[in-house]
Amino acid sequence: MNNILALLLTPAFGYAVLRVTTPILYAALGNVISSKAGVSNIAMEGTMLTSSLVGVLASAYTGSAFIGLLAALVVGILFSAFMAYLNLYLGTNVIMAGIALNLFASKFTIYILYMLTGQKGNSASLASKQIPSVDIPVIKNIPVLGEIISGHNILVYVALLSIIVIYIMLNKTKLGTHIKAVGESPHAAASVGINVKRVRFLSLCISGLLAGFGGAYMSMGYLSMFTRDMIAGRGWIAIAAGAMGRSMVIPTTITSFLFGIFSAIGNVLQLQNIPSELVTTLPYVAVFVGIIVYSIRNTKEDK
Repeated sequence: MNNILALLLTPAFGYAVLRVTTPILYAALGNVISSKAGVSNIAMEGTMLTSSLVGVLASAYTGSAFIGLLAALVVGILFSAFMAYLNLYLGTNVIMAGIALNLFASKFTIYILYMLTGQKGNSASLASKQIPSVDIPVIKNIPVLGEIISGHNILVYVALLSIIVIYIMLNKTKLGTHIKAVGESPHAAASVGINVKRVRFLSLCISGLLAGFGGAYMSMGYLSMFTRDMIAGRGWIAIAAGAMGRSMVIPTTITSFLFGIFSAIGNVLQLQNIPSELVTTLPYVAVFVGIIVYSIRNTKEDK
């Protein structure tokens, strides 16, 4: 027990929390935007998974990590745009559409990987590129703080910056006002000339963009290759984080970090001869407990 506590109180643990929280944070912030518009992006898992594969493939065949990232973002947008089209223009139930796309992505990525590499497990045979890590001047020399914050992949810092950008967009811009108006009362928004479908479509596309960042980070930052079903439920955890954060930027950021802490604790426990099958359930147990607490709190407020 003392060994576990010692590991949890090190700068390395804080560094790990930032690493494992990043993909959850991207997807959770994306879900905040779509939920504010009144339509949750249920296809987060599939969007991230598809983007992670495309990022690796594009970087391997072009020799450029930047092009790989750009390709991942484009696919993230297109994937969510397709779900938006199914829901907003064809009338498909958003939950059914999202689940179908998640299942499709899980199998289709394996098929594409096998067709291009002959492997079904990972893309290790491809010379894919990795988005670089950076040291932050001055901060990197500060004891403890520098060890936690400096030296991360660039996309970690983009995720932290996106918290501020999305907060400003939702609360200080015309687009943010339209998104919230559509989510709160689509009929009232339409009565003052706001195109409800267009705003929701755009919100889902922005959500897909953020999911694309999360997917690219997983295969080009967190790891340096694509692996089968590598998102491993992070898209669903992000949706839970957004729900617990009531689709608000700051509370959702906090819940994302809470889930990230549990994931990092799980990684630490794997070093203590605890069965990996038990350890890997820890983040999902945290989600389960969090949803129960959230539901109890909502029930009390409704009385």
